[in-house]
Amino acid sequence: MRADPGPLLTLPIADALHAACKAGAGEWRGSFDLDRSVTSARLGADSWHWRGRDYPYPRKLRPRTVYHWDGGDFAPVSRFSGALIKLVPTDWGAPTFEIDGIKMLPTAQLSPFEDARRKVALVAPHGRTVLDTCGGLGYFAACCLEAGVARIHSFEKNADVLWLRTLNPWSPDPDDDAVGGRLQLVHADISEAITRIDDASVDAILHDPPRFGIAGELYSQQFYDQLARVLRRGGRLFHYTGSPNRLTSGRNVPREVQARLQKAGFQARPALDGVLATRR
Repeated sequence: MRADPGPLLTLPIADALHAACKAGAGEWRGSFDLDRSVTSARLGADSWHWRGRDYPYPRKLRPRTVYHWDGGDFAPVSRFSGALIKLVPTDWGAPTFEIDGIKMLPTAQLSPFEDARRKVALVAPHGRTVLDTCGGLGYFAACCLEAGVARIHSFEKNADVLWLRTLNPWSPDPDDDAVGGRLQLVHADISEAITRIDDASVDAILHDPPRFGIAGELYSQQFYDQLARVLRRGGRLFHYTGSPNRLTSGRNVPREVQARLQKAGFQARPALDGVLATRR
């Protein structure tokens, strides 16, 4: 699954390369994989050398954009097919992504990866089978693997988001030997795919859907009934909600979600920026 993006650049990294070259340095040491590691590049007057090949110095990079080597130039990690989807760097290393300018992961207070780790801990995935309904960049899955999950079934509807994952070094690769076959990543709409999952076949669920206005079906009573059906009794569900529209309309989406989950057969309460529920 994992592509070879070559060096991943952002505007600060490009500026650092240019500055080191201008200062006459023969080498620059830093990260070319969004702070996953630190390596060295050998600097020349017209190009720089990294991991066996030469690259031109990048020109006119935009802020809030990650670039990868497309074989001829540094291109933004973005696609447009009905909506603009792009990988966006953060101060924390692990990137977020945007769809038509809407940030899909929180980054203001902490790393989106650390945010995922806190939420995953609520469902205690060690040794269990977990359903990850909306895989996104795979941070829930990565944290479950880190926590010793037995198996995680992850679904992602958007093909462009799956493409972002192939270039994001923070996204887990199902084919990585270290994963050991524990991650099953499926390109499918969970609102349809869940009907094919067996009753009481998962031990925990992580549900991080897009906002209600984009994917209202993932907040419906019918879908919550399906979540209750596939989750064993006593199993935990964390449902990210945020607090959309609270200031503009007074609507309380977390409270609405909590009520529907309780109707579906869960005990539910607010937790972090969502709802934590246990199957009765």
